Amino acid sequence: MPPNLRLIFFFFINLSALSFSPASAVGFNWGTAASNPLPPVKVVDLLNSNNITKIKLLDPNPLVLQALSGSNVQVTIGIPNLMLKILNSSRKAAESWVHDNVTRYLSGATGGVRIEYIAVGDEPFLQTYGDQYYPYVMGAVANIQGAIAKVNLESRIKVVVPCSYDAFLSESGLPSKGHFRPELNKTMIQLLTFLTTHRSPFFATISPYLSLRQNKNISLDFTLFKETARPHNDSRRTYKNTFELSYDTLVAALSKIGFSMVDIVVAQIGWPTDGAWNANSSTAETFMKGLMDFIHSRSGTPLRPRRPPLETYILSILDEDQRNISTGPFERHWGVFTFDGQAKYHLNFGQGTKSLVNAQNVEYLSPKWCVLNNNKDLSNASASALEACSVADCTALVPGASCSDIVWPGNISYAFNSYYQQNDQRADSCDFGGLALITTVDPSNSNCRFPVQIRTSNSHSLDASSLLKTISLSALFWLYQLVYLQ
Repeated sequence: MPPNLRLIFFFFINLSALSFSPASAVGFNWGTAASNPLPPVKVVDLLNSNNITKIKLLDPNPLVLQALSGSNVQVTIGIPNLMLKILNSSRKAAESWVHDNVTRYLSGATGGVRIEYIAVGDEPFLQTYGDQYYPYVMGAVANIQGAIAKVNLESRIKVVVPCSYDAFLSESGLPSKGHFRPELNKTMIQLLTFLTTHRSPFFATISPYLSLRQNKNISLDFTLFKETARPHNDSRRTYKNTFELSYDTLVAALSKIGFSMVDIVVAQIGWPTDGAWNANSSTAETFMKGLMDFIHSRSGTPLRPRRPPLETYILSILDEDQRNISTGPFERHWGVFTFDGQAKYHLNFGQGTKSLVNAQNVEYLSPKWCVLNNNKDLSNASASALEACSVADCTALVPGASCSDIVWPGNISYAFNSYYQQNDQRADSCDFGGLALITTVDPSNSNCRFPVQIRTSNSHSLDASSLLKTISLSALFWLYQLVYLQ
């Protein structure tokens, strides 16, 4: 080829790579820690209505996988942390897990489930877990990889490990100084060697909301992608938002251990809409719009220009009223949709829908509520409400939340109703020693919604003794404060 033609050829090759590089795919996390979950079939309809084609599951729920069978949704199946120890020690256990939760769902009359990734653990490197899970990660990874290879699925399904937001950090706040926590270095090198060998991406959580709560040097505007926010400088690099800052801290951490080119998938990112200050639908909408604009610009970050995340999974598709609240009450309000599948705000995530479509034909329980009977002796009302909140969901009552302006005794009614709804409106769940009564008058106001639960065969009565085991001391403290506020 003549020199001039060779130059023209390479010019057009580079131009096409620059102009037509694929956009970063956007998916959603789908958790099922709900007392009355929206039926999986209706959730899949919700996904289809909104052109959502990627879902990350925290566990292999059989009803969810059955509902996804035959759909066009690409699925990441999570392995719970509690299974890591047995999967680390037993290849046979890994083979059984793959058979029961993967192989059996890949084919069928409807076409099967399109499983793309197996995520080993649910953020097993989270600092609060200590060494409870991460020492077993690589053994579990090796055994799961061996199990999918045994059934000839290694070219179809990738094995990954979700990395928590606190596994990488920078004490100075400068992305260029980013590194993994020292105790994780050996495991991270082993994991990234595995991922590189199998051409798999690195899954990581980016949490601008938690960064805002924990770092006094980060402003709300900077976190919300506002153009007026004061930029942060790192040598000659300028950072315009928290996402760029966090993402490049991870990039630097990867580079420091020799894996600068590995693809990154943002496994979780979102903004809560209740349960704390700055957790509301308006702020969430601003954040999500900024995030979508950033992702679809394909501009990348200062350390990875024009190389955005391979995929981004929003946390989450629906609210979960039984999600662990050890981090904070807002943990139950990450959904872009409410627990019953109704959009909380406008969002165009660039996959064919300009406005979110609500779940259709949702079946609710009767329009009834459980409230405090003001004609009774109320001296024990707060204690009863505290007991209700230890089981049911009272996170909307905390300071800064949607129902925080409801003072005693209105907050007592909210607690009673939450317990009543999550127990399928059973008459005996609205008693509380004769302190409560059932009404058909909706006690909600413009800011605070007293929900009526959806009708579902998957609902279950709640047991206080088992739920208390998942609630932290700090959570119990704010429960005490909100129900005794008079």
